[in-house]
Amino acid sequence: MKIEVAKHAGHCFGVKAAIQKAFETAKKYQASVYTLGPIIHNPQVVQELEKAGVKAVKNLSEITQGVIIIRSHGVSPEVIEAAKVGGLTVVNATCPFVQRAQNLAQELVKEGYDLVLVGDADHPEVEGIVGTVNGAAIVVSDAGQAMALPERKQYGVIAQTTQSLENLQAVVCALLTRTHALKVFNTICNATTDLQAETRFLAGRVDVMLVVGGRNSANTTRLAVICREAGIPTHQIETGEEIHSEWFQGKEHIGVTAGTSTPERIIQSIVNKLTELGGEL
Repeated sequence: MKIEVAKHAGHCFGVKAAIQKAFETAKKYQASVYTLGPIIHNPQVVQELEKAGVKAVKNLSEITQGVIIIRSHGVSPEVIEAAKVGGLTVVNATCPFVQRAQNLAQELVKEGYDLVLVGDADHPEVEGIVGTVNGAAIVVSDAGQAMALPERKQYGVIAQTTQSLENLQAVVCALLTRTHALKVFNTICNATTDLQAETRFLAGRVDVMLVVGGRNSANTTRLAVICREAGIPTHQIETGEEIHSEWFQGKEHIGVTAGTSTPERIIQSIVNKLTELGGEL
C-alpha cells in the first residue's frame, strides 16, 4: 500500500509567521497574552499556545489589560483602534495576503467601484475585510449569487484568500453580465492555489484521500471538497487517532494532503499511523 503526501501540504508562510509571532510574544510578555479568536483553525496548535500562556478570547470585552494578538485572518481597523483605546498592546499577526486583500478593498471603494467580495460571509477573514470598508462590500459565495446582483456601472472584485480560482473565475464571468466595467484582483493566496492544484492532481491518481486539518478551517474543507469532486473516497481528519483501518481495505494507493493551518508534525503522525497499517512511502 503506497502512501503519497502532497508536497505543499501543511503550514504556509502566513500561518508559520503568525504562530511564531504568538510564541515570541508569550515569551516576551510572560503573562496576560491573548489572541482575538484562535490564532489559526487548528485545535492542536491552539492548545500548545495555551500551554505557553496565550489564551484565545472571542471579544475584547473579555480582557482589560495585557497583549492582544490579531490572528492571521485579520480584523477591521475599528477593532484594532478599540484595543488600543482600551489600553491593550496590539501585536498584528495578520497574514500578508489578507492585508493585501484589505488594502485592495479600500482602494476599490475609494475609486468608486461597487465592491464584490467572493467568499464565506461568516468567515473571520471576510468579516475583517468588510470591516475595512465600513461594510461597503457585497459578499457572494458563488456565481449564482453574483448573477442575482443588480446591474451597476462598475464592479470591483476581490476574493477570500482561501477561495478556489475556479470559483472566483465563475463569479467574474457572471458579473460580466451585470456591469459595463469590471476591475478584478486575484487575492487568493499563492500557497492555497498551489495546494489545491496539487491536491486535485493527487486525488486523480490514488484510491483514497486523507485530508488533514481543523474542521473549522476553510482551506482544509475546500481541499476535502476538491477530493470528493474528483470522485475519490475522502476522509477529513484532525489527528491519526481518527483513522480507521477499514478505509484502506482493497486500496493500493493512499493520498494525504493537509490544510495550511496543519503543523508538519501532525502530518508526520498521520504518515506514521499509515505505516503501522502497512503503508509505505
